[in-house]
Amino acid sequence: MMENKKLIEVKDLKKYFTVGNNAVLKAVDGLNFFIREGETLGLVGESGCGKSTAGRTIIRLYEATGGEVIFDGMNVHKLDRKQAKDFTKKAQMIFQDPYASLNPRMTVGDIIGEGIDIHNIYSGKERTERIYDLLHTVGLNREHANRFPHEFSGGQRQRIGVARALAIEPQFIVCDEPISALDVSIQAQVVNLLINLQRDYKLTYLFIAHDLSMVKHISDRVGVMYLGTLVELASSAELYKKPMHPYTQALLSAIPIADPEVERSRKRILLEGDVPSPINPPPGCRFKSRCRYATDICSQEMPEFRELEKDHFVACHNV
Repeated sequence: MMENKKLIEVKDLKKYFTVGNNAVLKAVDGLNFFIREGETLGLVGESGCGKSTAGRTIIRLYEATGGEVIFDGMNVHKLDRKQAKDFTKKAQMIFQDPYASLNPRMTVGDIIGEGIDIHNIYSGKERTERIYDLLHTVGLNREHANRFPHEFSGGQRQRIGVARALAIEPQFIVCDEPISALDVSIQAQVVNLLINLQRDYKLTYLFIAHDLSMVKHISDRVGVMYLGTLVELASSAELYKKPMHPYTQALLSAIPIADPEVERSRKRILLEGDVPSPINPPPGCRFKSRCRYATDICSQEMPEFRELEKDHFVACHNV
């Protein structure tokens, strides 16, 4: 089977913020991965590890501090104004909070139609029909077009956010924790909607989350982030079957299993210590203060993100 071409390549991507007394917060600090056309790359890690910042920097909502994002052969952070506008037509985002990401003063029809107007794709009756079609696609009714966001539940609002992202027919969508603010009963519906849309519209996803079981369900490959860098990247099946990095092992040990026999017999890995500050990350491996396998080299050298088995990358000195 021939592999699809790489749609996005992220090379040594960095995003730093200046905070307080000119201190530098290294939110994303040297990310390397690629996403093939039509696949879903899951990005997981604890809150504050830089997942959402990475997603926003990749689609240029934030300018990169260093490194490159290559989209379909173009360097996203070197585009001129016209190219940047064209890029926003190809790459969209579904935001985490369906309550904060929709303008409360706009009707649902205008929220979905905003991108259509900016890129001048449809007008008049065609625009209205396109909005009705999108509402139908995400499981809402055409009557909803004239209502305001406050009249909808969280799950319905997130569907409106999905329709807005789809409106200009993008190739690539960053799903920034699209289910974390929703009831558990609604989460599976939204994820299944995203899977169906990917199949129907040949979409490519970066799916950011910290619910590991949901990431396994939707992702082809999964990257694990810790304090601004990737510590492991592998196919979804491989990562869950054979996690190599101690941090990944600890994360996966926290997922509850529905079989009580298996649940009783397995050992939970508890991480000691706190996550170091991204303002002043320690030298060497960033995970060493919480790692039970840490040795002297871990304090001195940053581990290389290397391929240990086919398509299985790990950043650890002691694997």
